[in-house]
Amino acid sequence: MTPKEVVASHHQTFESIRHFDEQGNEFWLARELAVVLEYSQFRHFLPVIAKAKEACTGSGQVLENHFEDILTMVEIGSGAKRPIEDCRLTRYACYLIVQNGDPSKPVIANGQTYFAIQTRRQELSDDQAFSRLSEDERRLMLRREVAEHNKGLVAAAKDAGVETTLDYAIFQDHGYRGLYGGLGAKDIHSRKGLKKSQKILDHMGSTELAANLFRATQTEEKLRRDKIKGKRAANDTHHKVGAKVRKTIEDLGGTMPEHLPTPDRSIKQLEKGPKKIGKSDDE
Repeated sequence: MTPKEVVASHHQTFESIRHFDEQGNEFWLARELAVVLEYSQFRHFLPVIAKAKEACTGSGQVLENHFEDILTMVEIGSGAKRPIEDCRLTRYACYLIVQNGDPSKPVIANGQTYFAIQTRRQELSDDQAFSRLSEDERRLMLRREVAEHNKGLVAAAKDAGVETTLDYAIFQDHGYRGLYGGLGAKDIHSRKGLKKSQKILDHMGSTELAANLFRATQTEEKLRRDKIKGKRAANDTHHKVGAKVRKTIEDLGGTMPEHLPTPDRSIKQLEKGPKKIGKSDDE
């Protein structure tokens, strides 16, 4: 089985154990998830759930909204059943669990990508306002999100040892090279035909911005979660996360970010309002 087929198989497995309650709300059961994530015994899975609960509380979420302790029935022979302790999990809870699982397991790595992307997709689909936005409006919203999350990325990188402006430029370049198949910031800048003063992120469509937002948020989380220390380790982490996002785009059949079209108007121009007839868009 090829790596791509392995990813697809894992994703199908995560879908196969998804349940829906009478109100149509999706959920997963911890004992079933433990099996899929290849934990030989549920007791070995309990510490992972505990860490995920801590992360949930630390993120400001209401724990009970994502982790619900329940009893499920299992057969013990001759048709008899007995109740056992279990936990009902939301998609976000599953995401936190795989983020705290054993990263050496391929199924864990694929689970991190699956639940992260699906959680983000659910957030956007649940946001009816976002679904009604035009492409330009989506660009503006996502650009603001990237700017906001980049603040967190800067802080996490600084904690890891990325201190000077030059350090951070190199750190960012590693992330771009991972996501753009080896292309650094200068390469992307050149491919887009931008002037020296123009920012790459201001000249991305919504799909490209979303990929970079995912790169930024996942890198920040990994730097903090794995307590990465040292500039080299931070750079390597950023590159690996970028490459993982790129691989996911490939697995989903998407267009590589370097091949996405550059919008006619920049974010700065959009912020000025609708284009007026006869007015040049030159910056």
